[in-house]
Amino acid sequence: MHMFIKNDIAYAGTPETYKPIVNAIEVKPLDNYRLWFHFSDDSFKIYDCASLINEGRVFTPLKDKNVFDKVYLVGGAPTWCNGTIDIAPETIYEEGVLVK
Repeated sequence: MHMFIKNDIAYAGTPETYKPIVNAIEVKPLDNYRLWFHFSDDSFKIYDCASLINEGRVFTPLKDKNVFDKVYLVGGAPTWCNGTIDIAPETIYEEGVLVK
């Protein structure tokens, strides 16, 4: 395993493959089962949750717009229902549509 030091911090990998960790720092529900995110790299993205809600039973409670609108962040992951439903923050960042 490769490691390198940057600003006195050890990282796995090489400087060429290093990707800084980007966390969601704010989330807001939008219409049509979409979420707006502000990330720690100061980017803004929109993620469409509609396909997730329609494809898997775990997301079925989110069909209720009142439940969907109660989204909050835990460790950068959009979360609902006392932590029983979430989406990986990496998925949100990689698949979200950049709006700024």
